[in-house]
Amino acid sequence: MAYQKITETPSNHNNLELMDTNTILVNMNNEDRKIADAVAEVIPQITQLVDELSERFEKGGRLFYIGAGTSGRLGILDASEIPPTFGMPHERVVGLIAGGDTAIRKAVENAEDDTKQAWLDLEEHAITASDVVVGIAASGTTPYVLGGLKDAKQRGILTGGITNNPGSPLAQLADIPMAVNVGPEFVTGSTRMKSGTSQKLVLNMISTALMIRIGRVKGNKMVNMQLSNDKLVDRGTRYIVEGLGIAYEEAEKLLKEHGSVKRALEAGKKK
Repeated sequence: MAYQKITETPSNHNNLELMDTNTILVNMNNEDRKIADAVAEVIPQITQLVDELSERFEKGGRLFYIGAGTSGRLGILDASEIPPTFGMPHERVVGLIAGGDTAIRKAVENAEDDTKQAWLDLEEHAITASDVVVGIAASGTTPYVLGGLKDAKQRGILTGGITNNPGSPLAQLADIPMAVNVGPEFVTGSTRMKSGTSQKLVLNMISTALMIRIGRVKGNKMVNMQLSNDKLVDRGTRYIVEGLGIAYEEAEKLLKEHGSVKRALEAGKKK
């Protein structure tokens, strides 16, 4: 099936090197304004994915992101923020990148061209049919991602795909494709820009909505966050002050005694 590779189409702007700094930034910002509207178009697909994930998570399932380059790094970023923000174990949401951890900081030559490596990476985590794999690739053609999704589907694992090229191989392969058409990049083909930003927005929506659905948020508060520094202890204490209507010192004592906002609130309401 032929498709237009939108991520490679010429920028709406030319002679960038002749622009002054303000003009460059204003034009970039004007392009960025299009991103949220493009993401809104795929909310039905994101909804479907989150609902499927919620059911699996309640039964012990996990979420895996696979990607290369910017896309892989964004998946790792989203996964790494789940434990401190929502108090979930690291192994429940996992980000994998072509080339391994080295590729987080430095590009690993030809890593994304290996169609077999993603499945090998997933197997290291003892992946099962209870889990979900989401492939991330702006182009929708990355062999590492396509190979991983194909192998996952063959084993009955639900797959999602985040891409910026509707009709691309990834969009066709994934059980739940999320094809965000943000148009040409400001710098032609530089998908770390609008495409990457759109991917981050979609990942935010997937993981945050999932955590809310499985009960990791109360009201609008991160009641299961890890209390790993003074700022977060203070934030948690203020949550308890608001929730129980008690003095700050009493709330802080309750928090330190019970180790989490959720447990402190539950204990405080029993008094």
